This record gives sequence, C-alpha cells and structure tokens, in this order.
Amino acid sequence: MELMVYVKSGGVIMEILIAMNTVGIALMLFKAVQFWLYDRKRQRHAQEIFGNFEAAGIREKETMLVLVKELLQTHLRPLEKGLPTIKIIASTATLFGLLGTVIGVLMAFESIAKAGMGDPTAFAGGVSMALVTTVGGLIVAIIHTIGYNYLVALLDDLEARLEAELLKRLYGKAQ
Repeated sequence: MELMVYVKSGGVIMEILIAMNTVGIALMLFKAVQFWLYDRKRQRHAQEIFGNFEAAGIREKETMLVLVKELLQTHLRPLEKGLPTIKIIASTATLFGLLGTVIGVLMAFESIAKAGMGDPTAFAGGVSMALVTTVGGLIVAIIHTIGYNYLVALLDDLEARLEAELLKRLYGKAQ
C-alpha cells in the first residue's frame, strides 16, 4: 500500500500528526543550527558576559564566580526557547495516536453493529485507522523524544564550553 493511502486511512488524526511532525522537525533543525552558530561565536559571548564584570568594577573572584554562573544562565535562556514545544509534541503524539486508535475501534464496532459479522470489509476501515494512527503517533513521538534529548545534550555541552571559557578568563587558565 502506498504511503498516502495509509495517511488517508488515518483520517484527521493522521493529518494532525503530520502537521505536528512538520513543525517539530523544522523547529529541531532551527535549534540545531542556532546552537551551532552560537557555539561558533562562543568567545564573543564569553567576552560579553565577562565585560559585565569589568564595567561594574567587580574584582573579587568568588563574587565573580557566582555572578558568572547566574549571567551564563541568563545569557543562554533564549536558546532554550522552542525546546518545550518539541517536548510537548513528543509527549502528545502518542496521545493523538491513542485517540486515533480509539476512534478507529469505535468505527469498526459501529460498522459491525450496522452490517453484522458477515462482511469483514465493513469494519476493516476502522481497524485500519486504529492501526495507522497508532503507528503514526509512535513514529512522531519517537523522533521528537530523540530530537529533544539530543538538543538538550547539545545545549548542556554548549553551556559547559562557554563556562570553561569564562573560567579561563576569570582564573587565567583552563579549569
């Protein structure tokens, strides 16, 4: 069976899952590029953060260390934007798949109630919808769960490298 036949048999639930998948994948690609571009300018970002201390005249290393961690979190917060959307897609895709399963089974039972058990093709459409939406929901959920976890790991790694750059500037050597 062709892919579009499967998609059509999934009905409106499959269309919702495809829309969620499209938005989520576009967002994941955008975030990956954004993280890569940010990392390429890591030294400039470190200088921006470190410049805040020089402007304020703070010289105590302990105070600077605490402020470095706070400013680092504040500086990276815009990069976190969009990650919750990916996580929501990952968690709700299975629920949409389950909704399609329930609707498909309900349609199958309605067909059986109307036509009886003599003709199996009468309820095949409902069973097909149930199975297709289950698979669709799981595929979307798996892709977005992996993508979300990968992006969070990239962001954590980016934060660690930026923090190391700041500590090198603060203490004059690699930590």
